[in-house]
Amino acid sequence: MKRGNKDVLKRLMLYIRPYRVSLVISIITAFLSVAATIAFPLLTGRAIDAIADGEGRLFASMVLAMALSSLAAAVAQYVMNRVNNRMAYGISRRIRSDAFSHLQRLPLSYIDSHPHGDIVSRIVSDADQVSDGLLMGFTQLFTGVITIIGTLISMFLVNWIVALVVLFVTPLSLFTASFIARKTFTLFYRQSEERGRQTAFISEMIAGASTAAAYGREEANRIRFDEINESWARYSLLATFYSSLTNPVTRFVNSLVYMGVALSGGISALMGMMSIGGLTSILSYASQYTKPFNEISGVVTELQNALASGARIFAFLDEREQSDDSALPDLQAGEGQVTAEHVRFSYTPEKELIRDFSLTVKPGMRVAIVGPTGSGKTTIINLLMRFYDPQEGRIMIDGQDISSVSRTSLRKSFGMVLQDTWLKNGTIRENITMGKSDATEEEIRRAAKLSHIDSFIASLPAGYDEVVTDDGDGISAGQKQLLSISRIMLSEPRMLILDEATSSIDTRTEMMIQEAFMRLMEGRTSFIVAHRLSTIQSADLILVVKDGDVIESGTHRSLMEKGGFYASMYMSQFSS
Repeated sequence: MKRGNKDVLKRLMLYIRPYRVSLVISIITAFLSVAATIAFPLLTGRAIDAIADGEGRLFASMVLAMALSSLAAAVAQYVMNRVNNRMAYGISRRIRSDAFSHLQRLPLSYIDSHPHGDIVSRIVSDADQVSDGLLMGFTQLFTGVITIIGTLISMFLVNWIVALVVLFVTPLSLFTASFIARKTFTLFYRQSEERGRQTAFISEMIAGASTAAAYGREEANRIRFDEINESWARYSLLATFYSSLTNPVTRFVNSLVYMGVALSGGISALMGMMSIGGLTSILSYASQYTKPFNEISGVVTELQNALASGARIFAFLDEREQSDDSALPDLQAGEGQVTAEHVRFSYTPEKELIRDFSLTVKPGMRVAIVGPTGSGKTTIINLLMRFYDPQEGRIMIDGQDISSVSRTSLRKSFGMVLQDTWLKNGTIRENITMGKSDATEEEIRRAAKLSHIDSFIASLPAGYDEVVTDDGDGISAGQKQLLSISRIMLSEPRMLILDEATSSIDTRTEMMIQEAFMRLMEGRTSFIVAHRLSTIQSADLILVVKDGDVIESGTHRSLMEKGGFYASMYMSQFSS
């Protein structure tokens, strides 16, 4: 077995450990089921000998014993299947739960740099593949191994010469199954990877369906999908081909076993070394002995698939989490002074974005951050919220280094409205109260009124109990943004971050929202990222960012008098 497979199995054993009692019950019931099944051919042989010898009472007792053994096997099989189902699906549930919990602790850099569909595929599809493999392993592997051992011992008890013939041919079946199993793991792993790629592509195309249609990309997307689909089909076909070889090969070997038993058993019976009933029993044992090899071949295929999927899940679980800050103190309430000292940051090592960023924001100041697209405006916000950590320098709030306090307390101190809004699956009320779950009905309605979304909510059939989806189906981009603004109006945080917060709202509503924001920003330190420079003329400080550096700073008036880059940007927005 490859080293990778061993590591995956060790990890799976950790998930099996809480089900130790169930595992013991499964093994015991498998043993009882096999024991009852193995007893049946022996009882059948004795019943045949009883008929030949004219012993009617013995025949009747053998028939009764055969009936009881069949019933015992059925009951044991039922209990074993129930226990195995509970174990397999319980383990996959824990794996998915751990994977999702791990996802919550991963840094945003991982989520931003990996296809979301592939992450979904690992958590959902690969976990199901592990569950299916474990279920077959628990159900058929236990019984198969015990049946092979039990029938072989029984054959030795009936006729040791015939048993030796079986034992001699057995390694050939084991060798072929092992050879094919090694081949299939790599192919099943690539199959899982291609499935993840396809899931990611489909997710991407559904999210951007309108954009793709607008640019006539349907045919190009179909071609790309066909390429991924063809690749997935190719690896699936190869994996299935190699795994399907196991069954016919083992059947051929099993036929050799049965032929050897029939010939050697027939000769032994003719020589008087065993009775007709004994020959009948040993032929039945030969069938029982070979059958598990066919089942185990299917189990090996599913286990290889499960191991390949498990390897992808555990690779995801091994991704480095963001540093644990559970032991760090909370950010202490203060006036809202923000200081950045010689901050350096880059998303990728080869391309530095922010080289030496320093800033001091006094409590209650309104700071606008402007600049060309890609200049680093949103990056500054990401650093302030600790979505990313700088490579050098530090950011402090009221003299407290934000890396020395818990992220939760830091982020609760800010109210944030982004250009790209997000709604969760739930009611309007649940979306508004996301930042303040204990809000009263009066507070919720006040926040909706301040954000000018109350009239829209009143027009909905269920009002505040109307259910919306994560993609905001049936709700315009502007209405989604107003709902996001309602959250910040409700929570009334100590500091504000507005990243193009009104970009999807009509001009008339924007003017009313700006008035509400002006009231909300009074006495609160606020950061405003804006492209429309007309909306930030009243800011106490304007930072002009270009290529990650603050090239100008000051008030609107001072920057216009300076006639520099800001003045050029401002005039370009109002030039005829």
